[in-house]
Order: sequence, then structure tokens, then C-alpha cells
Amino acid sequence: MPLPASSSSRKVNILPRDFGSLSRGLPSSAEPGTLFVLGQNGGMSVAPEAGFPLVFGRSEDEAHVCVGLGDPYVSRQHGRITREHARWALYNQGRLPIRLSPSRLVLSGDRAELPGGYTPLFILGPRQEHLLEVRIAAPSAPGVENEAKTSGPKLWPLRPDERLVIVCLGQRYLRNEPYPQPLTWSQVAAELSELRPEERWSERKAAHIVTNVRKRLSGSVPGLLEEDVPPPVGNTLNHNLIMELLISTTILKSDLELLGD
Repeated sequence: MPLPASSSSRKVNILPRDFGSLSRGLPSSAEPGTLFVLGQNGGMSVAPEAGFPLVFGRSEDEAHVCVGLGDPYVSRQHGRITREHARWALYNQGRLPIRLSPSRLVLSGDRAELPGGYTPLFILGPRQEHLLEVRIAAPSAPGVENEAKTSGPKLWPLRPDERLVIVCLGQRYLRNEPYPQPLTWSQVAAELSELRPEERWSERKAAHIVTNVRKRLSGSVPGLLEEDVPPPVGNTLNHNLIMELLISTTILKSDLELLGD
């Protein structure tokens, strides 16, 4: 979808495909309140006073930011983000729901106000989830550094072996599979044994590494210990750990390279 002829280059800008993840921050020139949206083939930034409703969807010709290209379940114009009453609002115009947070779905026809900072949106298809990255530049305030220097979500430190096991455990989440669940310990051990046979991986070794990470983070993150959740526990503890590491951007899609992807 072409930009309107009246759009100023300072108000509406194209983000190239190689712009990089919005989770890592914004350019130093970002005006407070500016909306940044990034899809699979690039994205767009819109200043708060631009009066420009940004449309996203499957069609590269009918949407400003493309997401879900090639997936017929995603609408050509699946949604829009527009400035209303000094806030950015998300409208779902497609049939598939949009996950705004782990506990919030924006259903077809619904509206939701977007929080400041970084927000990953997921269009929930029956075969795949499609990521649309959104970030709103933080307002400046006395004593607060500008958006370009903001550290973003807290990153949890992981040793190389911990990152490897957790990425293997949570690879379905990183691949945006619908309704993802952690792999079983036998699946993790089998995949890592094939990938790195010299390290002698076993179910017990993989489970021990992940358990130690959960214990280490449990003082700051709820839902990582058995006493934190009601029975049956099942995959809940590992699911909660993976979701925390995803939301904090401690693990990224690029970490799938550890598995040879």
C-alpha cells in the first residue's frame, strides 16, 4: 500500500527489511510517542501527530506492513493501528485473533490500547503464529535517558549449555507453532545427542540444567517452582520459564541457529 502523497518523510518512514528487532531499542532520533511496526519484510514508523492509520496484513499491496505472507488464514488487511486520544490503539479487522500478551487476546472486531515500549503481537493461525513487532518510543522525562539508550526488558544471564538446552526445549515457541508446548526430556536428549554426541546428553542431564535455571530465576519470576502452581503440574513450569525468557527477549528466534536451523 503506497504512502499518501501528503505524508512528510519526518512523520511516516519506511523501515528496511534488515532494520533488526525492535526489542533491542530505537534510533536516537525517535520522537517520543512514535509508533514503530516491523513485519517479515520490513516495517514503518509513524509520528504521533501524523494522523496516519497504519494497516498490517498478508497483502504487500494492500497493507503498509506485511505479516503472514503466504498464509491464506491471515487477512489481506488484518488490522490497523491508529492514534486516538494520545494513545495508540490496535484494531483487529481479520478473522484470526491477535495475542497482545500471554493472557490477552484481541478478537475479531475488538479494539485494544497498546502499552508503551516493546510489544510483540502474534496473529494466531491454525498452522502458524505470525509475529508483528511493535514499539512505541518512550516519552522523555527529567533524569531519564532517551529511548535509544533504554535497555529494554531485563535479560536473564544464561550459560551456553543452559541456552542450548532451553532453546531445544522451547523450539516450538521460537518457530511460532500454534499452541506450542515444551519438548519432552527424551526428545531434548535425543536431539542434543544427535547434534553434539561428544557431550553425552541424557534426559537427566537436560532436566537438571533447566531445573537449576528455574530455581535461579524463581526469586524474581513466579510460577517456576512446583509449590507455585496447583497440580497437576505437567509442563507448566517449563512453559512459564520459556514464556519469561521469550517476553524478556533473553532467547530469540535467531537462537535456533544453535540447533542447526
